[in-house]
Amino acid sequence: MKPLIVLLATFAISLLATKLIANRYDFALAGVIAMSVMLVFTSIGHFVFTKGMLMMIPGFIPFRKELVYITGIIEIAAAVGLLIPRIRIMTAWFLIVFFILLLPANIYAATRQVDYQKGTLDGPGTTYLWFRVPLQILFILWVYFAAIEGFK
Repeated sequence: MKPLIVLLATFAISLLATKLIANRYDFALAGVIAMSVMLVFTSIGHFVFTKGMLMMIPGFIPFRKELVYITGIIEIAAAVGLLIPRIRIMTAWFLIVFFILLLPANIYAATRQVDYQKGTLDGPGTTYLWFRVPLQILFILWVYFAAIEGFK
């Protein structure tokens, strides 16, 4: 829920800022800025809630802790990449694939009732998927329409 709030709040602020600065609403730029801020916000969780993030990855996968840190770094790099016009589209396609690849970890975490912030197994469980799966689809569509279609 928090990433969605960050995304929408940043989008609204960015949209107003584009209107004040350029005297027009720039939905694509506001969308890219919002996604970038949201990615930085979510990346922080990889470093602050590492124990809980580890619990989201099945035990048979090697180098889990490194994977948590690497995905946090990837999110920061993607946030920057979206803001660089020359690599924006490539970054957007990468992010779409990245979001698709993250979905199994979210499903696994939900079925195990992982509360990644507390690092416990008393999270919301599979009901969380009713929110998370549509949210993941929203992120994919957001990146596509803001970063790819929005700048055509």
